Amino acid sequence: MLTEHPADFQRALRKRFLTNQRPLPWRTERSLYRTVVSEFMLQQTQVKTVLPFFAAWMARFPDFPALAAAPEADVLKAWEGLGYYNRARNLHRLAKAVAAMSTPPDDAEGWRELPGVGPYTAAAIASIACGAPAACVDGNVVRVLARLTATRTAFADNGTAVKHFTPLAGALLNRRHPGDHNEALMELGATVCTKTAPACLRCPVAQFCAGFATGDPASLPRIARKATVLREVTRAWCVDRGRLLLHRADGAARRFAGIHELPELSALEIDSGAGKLLLTRSRSITHHRITETIRAVRLTSSARNRIARDESLVWVSLATLESVTLSGPHRRWVKEIMAASSSAGL
Repeated sequence: MLTEHPADFQRALRKRFLTNQRPLPWRTERSLYRTVVSEFMLQQTQVKTVLPFFAAWMARFPDFPALAAAPEADVLKAWEGLGYYNRARNLHRLAKAVAAMSTPPDDAEGWRELPGVGPYTAAAIASIACGAPAACVDGNVVRVLARLTATRTAFADNGTAVKHFTPLAGALLNRRHPGDHNEALMELGATVCTKTAPACLRCPVAQFCAGFATGDPASLPRIARKATVLREVTRAWCVDRGRLLLHRADGAARRFAGIHELPELSALEIDSGAGKLLLTRSRSITHHRITETIRAVRLTSSARNRIARDESLVWVSLATLESVTLSGPHRRWVKEIMAASSSAGL
């Protein structure tokens, strides 16, 4: 059984990691701060997306004190395009807390006390940066462990699967090299034991894998996925005297507090079919698939009155548009419209 003799598994896993790991910037230059930033950025975001943001972030906020001293608006602007902006706010609050400490935490329990740090992130930071014996369990690790054990249990959601496999992850942990072990297991899931078409023939631990032995590892794990929720939104493109009308989410907004997007036509009391069609684009937020139609509109007197009453509706000069924080999709769509537009009336 895998847990009865874990040493061979640990050695095979770590050996492959030490010789074949991806040269990611938070690995090639190690520090507590770089580990923390990378773990926050990698929450719900792929490595290839994070890489350019990480480089720019480190140039602008090279350590905890620099980040702690920055205004929140600057932090959010630097995060623009990564999405899930609460991560940036929590990272900012964490930096302030750490900068005020004489010594940062050195175990998972201590990191759990800080903003935005859940069980996985705490274990990752503690093991990778501090050498603490804490096992990480994320989606990649769940997939690897489910296949190693050929677990065919149907889980209601990913959180349930994480709870199920956490004891196993702890039992398999290489306590002498916990950081290497955790990174190796996650790297395995990201690059070899992938969701579809796992590369079993080049897997360093295939000999320990019950799923490989069954011949159908790709069918595991069995996790119910939330049904996709389809939404349709119509947005207004309204330029007046060199200014673009935007909606700024208030501070209580769950995901987009302080972030700008094009306003919905309904917020302006304008019919959804009004105006010239400019773009129709889609984006996904968790299990929501949102189709957004953008129309060039002229403001009615009713709409102007609505804007005057609503503090969330703001005019931003086209000349200074780069200075405000837009959601990533809306930044792309605004640039696309501006590049294609030859009419000053848009």
